[in-house]
Amino acid sequence: MANTKWIIDPTHSEIQFKIRHLMITNVTGFFGKFKAEIEGGGDQDFSSSKISFTADVDSISTNNEQRDGHLKSSDFFDIAKNPTLTFVSTKLEKISDEEYTLFGNLTMHGVTKPVKLNVEHGGVITDPWGKTRTGFTIEGKINRKEFGLEWNSPTETGGFVLGEEVKLHANAEFVKQV
Repeated sequence: MANTKWIIDPTHSEIQFKIRHLMITNVTGFFGKFKAEIEGGGDQDFSSSKISFTADVDSISTNNEQRDGHLKSSDFFDIAKNPTLTFVSTKLEKISDEEYTLFGNLTMHGVTKPVKLNVEHGGVITDPWGKTRTGFTIEGKINRKEFGLEWNSPTETGGFVLGEEVKLHANAEFVKQV
């Protein structure tokens, strides 16, 4: 089987997260600088592929400068000690032509934990400039406290400022390397 390599196109991709705020709504954030690649497999079946992803934590944005600064501090990501967030796949299980389950190790805040993500494959096309592209939608959930992101504050009503569950969402478009 050919050793195919795909590199993420960051201008046509987005990496987002959502977390409960004051237990009544969600705050959405994203990483503006990231890299990812897929190696192995072929052009249609990615089940034998290895996937790696790295995000520059300093590029985090929630559209609130003060909150972003707090997320970069030692209360959360502590970017002075942990400047990147990484994911390395351990297995990509094909469910159907469009669906996969992605297993791998997520390292965040200096802690590595196994995670399971749901993947929808959008297909493979040749763009108008002759490049082969493929796209995926990736979704999952993690508990931030398992990664040492424990800061929280109680509210007057007995709840907390932040939920523990973080929802992950990514739209990722890759370009085949020749």
